[in-house]
Amino acid sequence: MRKTIIAGNWKMNKNPDEATKFVSTIKNDIDSNDCDIVLCVPAIDLISVRDCLIGTNIKVGAQNIYFEDSGAYTGEISAKMLADSQINYVIVGHSERRQLFNESDEMINKKVIKAIAHGIVPIICVGETLRQRENHVEIEFIRMQIKNALINVSGTSKFVIAYEPIWAIGTGKTATASQAQDICAEIRKVLAEIYDPNIADEIQIQYGGSVNSKNAKELFAMPDIDGGLVGGSSLTDDFVSIIKEAI
Repeated sequence: MRKTIIAGNWKMNKNPDEATKFVSTIKNDIDSNDCDIVLCVPAIDLISVRDCLIGTNIKVGAQNIYFEDSGAYTGEISAKMLADSQINYVIVGHSERRQLFNESDEMINKKVIKAIAHGIVPIICVGETLRQRENHVEIEFIRMQIKNALINVSGTSKFVIAYEPIWAIGTGKTATASQAQDICAEIRKVLAEIYDPNIADEIQIQYGGSVNSKNAKELFAMPDIDGGLVGGSSLTDDFVSIIKEAI
């Protein structure tokens, strides 16, 4: 039985003081054994948020890593550094990283492998543009993204897939529950092809793209949607309401 997973992606928001004040306010309301809860915060907030969450079941995630353990990579953070700091998750391949920072499928695959090697769970983001959906190539495109991300990744490895249609990120537009379910079901089919149906049935698949307390219940009720990667709403009290819809 797959456990629901709700991850907040704060993106480039909240300094350490703001982060700890916010987490201190909501942590008792979102701490739960019934679903996996992750806060993916800016790098500067990782340690303060981690310390604020000691004694809870809430995990902390980073928003990016590099695929080398150390070296002359100014501005980067390694999976080893995160692991040594007891950070549990990392977002990999978010569309903003792919588009704004030109991250390739090859680079994303290297990051996935490196995260897993250090015991960090990668949340692997995939999703199509509006043009790709309108041209009916979204499934083909997403299948390619998943296959490339999982090259040389064992089926026994722990990872999460997050389906985020690019046209629904930060736009206020949301895929309908049935649209999101259709893609997430296709994602599970791809995972079954790469591994086998039993393994695919155990992998958590999230939906992301303007998830909020008003649409969360319907989205999370879909058979192949195991929770959400939440953007803007994770920065407000609405995140508490989303968690309650998932429990």
